[in-house]
Amino acid sequence: MNGDSFRDWLQGVLPGVEENAVIVMDNAPYHSVKTEKCPTTSWRKANIIEWLQNKGEVVDKTMNILELLEVVKKIKPLYNKYFIDEMVKANNKIVLRLPPYHCELNPIELAWAAVKRYVRDNNKTFKLPDVKTLLEEGVNKIDGDMWKNFIRHVKKEEEKAWELDNVVDDVMTAENQPCVLIVGNSENDTDEKSDDDEDFRYLSDNSDTD
Repeated sequence: MNGDSFRDWLQGVLPGVEENAVIVMDNAPYHSVKTEKCPTTSWRKANIIEWLQNKGEVVDKTMNILELLEVVKKIKPLYNKYFIDEMVKANNKIVLRLPPYHCELNPIELAWAAVKRYVRDNNKTFKLPDVKTLLEEGVNKIDGDMWKNFIRHVKKEEEKAWELDNVVDDVMTAENQPCVLIVGNSENDTDEKSDDDEDFRYLSDNSDTD
């Protein structure tokens, strides 16, 4: 997958997406192609000056690169845009970009996990044509009810993240209080399954789930 392939695919999908829909996007490189490149410290001074002048900025050519980049920083938000976001916006839809490295906030990851589990549990021949058939079957078994549960699960993860963020803020603002975070292996961690977890096992059941 690359930026061009993803753009072409999305262009074909957008007409079938409802107006004002929200499209959740992670930070994969092919999702994040910029409409144009903005100057960085690796740019030559002459190129930075040319870029700024093309944006209508009056530049003092005696400025050094760091000073020029400060000017770039002020106007960068106007030009530091993603091609995909602008294309989606032109089609009256919205892109919601997830924070980097937060795949737990993306419901599509749960859908893919269910599909892969279906393929794993039903793959008996290990032949590519059969795996392809199982993949198509697994995708078709993801229904609306399962997707709603995936969304509900992600919302719970988001709420946990906000709660943790509030706890950290409270601790860090308290004077002379050490901050100790324990991640995982707590006494509250159990093997109990929530209602949401049932949906993650739907596709691993060899019985008919339709």
